[in-house]
Amino acid sequence: MTLVIGALVFWVAMWWLNQRLVAIDAGTNAALARGINLAVPSIFGVTLLVLWEGVTRGLEVPTVLLPPPSMIWERIVNSLPILWADFQQTFLKAVLAGYVLGCGSGFLVALAVDRSAFLRRGLLPLGNFVSALPIIGVAPIMVMWFGFDWQSKAAVVVIMTFFPMLANTVQGLAAADQMECDLMRTYASTWWQTLTKLRLPTAAPFIFNALKINSTLALIGAIVAEFFGTPIVGMGFRISTEVGRMNVDMVWAEIAVAALAGSAFYGAVALIERAVTFWHPSIRSGRI
Repeated sequence: MTLVIGALVFWVAMWWLNQRLVAIDAGTNAALARGINLAVPSIFGVTLLVLWEGVTRGLEVPTVLLPPPSMIWERIVNSLPILWADFQQTFLKAVLAGYVLGCGSGFLVALAVDRSAFLRRGLLPLGNFVSALPIIGVAPIMVMWFGFDWQSKAAVVVIMTFFPMLANTVQGLAAADQMECDLMRTYASTWWQTLTKLRLPTAAPFIFNALKINSTLALIGAIVAEFFGTPIVGMGFRISTEVGRMNVDMVWAEIAVAALAGSAFYGAVALIERAVTFWHPSIRSGRI
């Protein structure tokens, strides 16, 4: 019980510290503002881990229900080769391949849809239908079509990431102001010139929104797809296998690796977005 009380006291103290940090007015000091923005979520995350550790240890929660973070960390350290092999199979192969193919094909089809009213009326409802298909129904079919290796998981990722990119790109291309489009026509601009100089820059925030959404969808889709057939390697395979063996610490270790990989992937896309769409008001306002 002492551990629980100590964890709660630590929680209150860190809560007070975060409140003080948030109340600081950084003004024009960009370095101070950046430091506060990093410190607040870091302190909050550490506080959650300490509270988790104190409660599970103090109340003697069975590890099969919820292992403490220290136990999960020990499992990660002792299982690095296994975790790395699973990461390579799931993320570096299935997720990245499916992400590139799904987002790329969605973008290209969106350009075709933008050029054709027939495709806009016929393909978008079909794409909406495909996006509503449940993973647990699609994954076994993809395994039968493409085999048990990473290719079938990449196919599931393609299905999951295609429509968000298609819908967001079509909406972004339609967001260009009509007066600006008319001005481009008065300059005798071709469709390609209007696309590259006006409509794609306008659609860039929409496109990056789809890329960020798909960065998490891709990982979820690949992991779930591995539950329905895979070689003896992969995050989804490891989770399903270790749950059956009641090795919950290994399951949480895989979850931690997946969460870190997904967060890093999302962060990388967000950084690219800031570099590409630096002119957008949402980016410029964060720098003022």
